[in-house]
Amino acid sequence: MKKNSNIKAVGLLSGGLDSTLTVKMMIDQGVEVHVLNFVTPFCTCTKKGCRHEASRVAELFKVPVKIISVGKEYIEMIKNPKYGYGSNMNPCIDCRILMFRNAKKYMKDIGASFIFTGEVLGQRPMSQHKKAMKVIEQESGLNNVVLRPLSAKLLEPTIPEKKHWINRDKLLSIQGRRRLPQIEIADKLGIKDYPCPAGGCRLTDPHFAKRIKESFEHEEETIKDIQLLKYGRHFRLKSGAKVIVGRNETENKILKEFQDENDIVMEVIGVGSPIVLLKKNSGKNDIKKAAAICIRYSDFDDDED
Repeated sequence: MKKNSNIKAVGLLSGGLDSTLTVKMMIDQGVEVHVLNFVTPFCTCTKKGCRHEASRVAELFKVPVKIISVGKEYIEMIKNPKYGYGSNMNPCIDCRILMFRNAKKYMKDIGASFIFTGEVLGQRPMSQHKKAMKVIEQESGLNNVVLRPLSAKLLEPTIPEKKHWINRDKLLSIQGRRRLPQIEIADKLGIKDYPCPAGGCRLTDPHFAKRIKESFEHEEETIKDIQLLKYGRHFRLKSGAKVIVGRNETENKILKEFQDENDIVMEVIGVGSPIVLLKKNSGKNDIKKAAAICIRYSDFDDDED
């Protein structure tokens, strides 16, 4: 095997178990690792988010990390995915293509030779099977330069393997959704405190998918609009205005922080009350309806004197 001390690679790191293992595997093969983390409003790994976990893993292994926050391009992809949706509003293939295109650009910027990911064959029904993986590589211009160390022995050899930058014999043949093999490997490598073995995406949740679809129908499609979908009870008035009711103290605080210049915040004074955020109101009628909703979810008792 040739020395690979001058070989750089970019790892897509969520901070979960699978991607953490691949970072360790590449370091152990002598590769200079740089990691890339994508921040979206849809990750459900931990309360602190994937950005925190990716930074934690990068610090653990002393590798450089670049954080990319998704923007308008990402929202447009969700609205109109070329390869469609999964079970709900999850455009998994298009999402991977967008991330891989960004990873390709970063790879060129730093002079890296290949990309690696924590993907496992058969783990995700829409995007982690051979046909989908090939489509993603072709669409992102990364044919044969994406290494998937956890399943590599079940896939065709990539350029890093053919050029002996990577020892294929030290790669794995994991497949399927169970993560017992990864957990066992983590124990052997001394990797502990991984917060999200599987991770997750809100776009696969039927309730959240319904919210985001309805939001798009009313042209509420900024990152801030979508972040707001994660909190409270949502009501759409006939005028098109939206009423959002906090469900607990934490959400009440968050809703106040989301208030824009033209929004109205309400609460019932003197009793236990949620914070209610009224957005896009068209006048007194909307305000009255929002106030009625606020009273309904408060502790106000209209039978009292």
